[in-house]
Amino acid sequence: MGADVGRRPLRKRQYDEDDVRVRPGKGSRPRTRLRPAHEDAVEGFVVAVDRGRYTCLVTAGPSAGEKRRRARDRASGAGDDGRLVVAMKARELGRKGIVVGDRVSLVGDVSGAPDTLARVVRVEPRASMLRRSADDTEDTDGIERPVVANADQLVIVTALADPPPRPRMIDRMLVAAFDADIEPLLCLTKSDLAPPEELVSLYAPLGVPYVVVSKGGTLDEVRERLRDRISVLVGHSGVGKSTLVNALVPGADRAVSHVNAVTGRGRHTSTSAVALALPDGGWIIDTPGVRSFGLAHVSVETVLAGFPDLVEGTVECPKGCNHLGEECALDGWVAAGRADPVRLVSLRRLLAIREGAPDDDRRPDAP
Repeated sequence: MGADVGRRPLRKRQYDEDDVRVRPGKGSRPRTRLRPAHEDAVEGFVVAVDRGRYTCLVTAGPSAGEKRRRARDRASGAGDDGRLVVAMKARELGRKGIVVGDRVSLVGDVSGAPDTLARVVRVEPRASMLRRSADDTEDTDGIERPVVANADQLVIVTALADPPPRPRMIDRMLVAAFDADIEPLLCLTKSDLAPPEELVSLYAPLGVPYVVVSKGGTLDEVRERLRDRISVLVGHSGVGKSTLVNALVPGADRAVSHVNAVTGRGRHTSTSAVALALPDGGWIIDTPGVRSFGLAHVSVETVLAGFPDLVEGTVECPKGCNHLGEECALDGWVAAGRADPVRLVSLRRLLAIREGAPDDDRRPDAP
């Protein structure tokens, strides 16, 4: 038999549109399946985050209207005021971050039994987000780092002595509070070692409320300020933040440390943020001690919004004015008696901090 036996003649193939395969772009790739609605998901409140695992309180929310009786029962270990469920983030959330204070929806095993794992499938819209920039690192990348979600009060804990107060650090945290649109509160500790008047006078023009505590003293005023609110506690190491938390929340057992006699700084003892229920209602979120608080993500307008008495005076400022130079119109506005000069000094102090002024100058009168 010849080699051509059974061989069909070659013909040019006719192509149509069904033969053309178009690879969709990354942002337009069609979905291969619909996302599940997760209508059976339960609500949770993130109280701790540890290496990709999220501890959530289920069936009990941290809202200001929750019943105080249930909070007291939880503190004493009585009653059924929710269960702690450990969860991981569902793949469909992508790179969306989850932080302490987030309200989430959970599916899977939400029994809270040991060695079980649920999935976080939704993160509810946040009422607020406290952030800081990573401009305190060597690469000064300026990337925003979320700290806590849904807090309505920022408690800036600072010692009056041992270690001495750092007004520039306080200024940075106040700017962060303005950016997050949450109310600040100064908590001045160790008043048995130094008087508070000098530091209090520095922030009086800003109208920042404050409380003063001392070793062995009463915490009634602090408790009243925290009641029925979600408060995040921030402060550099060694100021007595963990000691304060242990006094406010019996059984919290937050580790405490001593201040180094050589450096004047404390050692980091709290390694991660954690939300704790207050016996009288409300929540406090304890955060690790910080030695810097980057503000690269905060705009000039955000800082200026905290000074409504000066905003109108910026109308005559040149375009792009940072309100720190001689060309700023605010000097004339104040000279005409339209605003308090002390307020302008306070504004420029915060703006200078935002621009990168060193935050380790501990003189209360530093500009």
